[in-house]
Amino acid sequence: MKNVVLVALFGLIIASFFSFRAKPLFDLKASIARGKEIYTAQCMNCHMEQGEGMEGVYPPLAKSNFLANRDRLIKIVLKGMRGPIKVNGTDYDSEMVGFELTDEQASDVINYVRNSWGNKHPAVQPSEIAAGLGTKSAEYTPY
Repeated sequence: MKNVVLVALFGLIIASFFSFRAKPLFDLKASIARGKEIYTAQCMNCHMEQGEGMEGVYPPLAKSNFLANRDRLIKIVLKGMRGPIKVNGTDYDSEMVGFELTDEQASDVINYVRNSWGNKHPAVQPSEIAAGLGTKSAEYTPY
């Protein structure tokens, strides 16, 4: 009887181990690669191939101090923006429409921009997009 209980307990422990496996880690490198494709199709015409923008017209994304605010960037990408902002010491006052993207696509393009051209910021995961949309951000007026 004791052996049956031990075998059953061991089986339960093994089954529990496989049912509580950790989720796979977020693959930032793959997200950035997918984001580059979205950037090329949606963003490059204004912000240019290397994220340099057009001074006074379209703000730069390369080495940009404006990208640190994750939630503001989520809103800009998905809802667009208008009004005055200051990026790397230069004033801009233009408009940008938002894009219809899935949470994964938004995460990918944000990760690409925040980790290219001299930028280095933590990953934004798809599960963080909805929460970011619900926040208030300085220097942000929706389109």
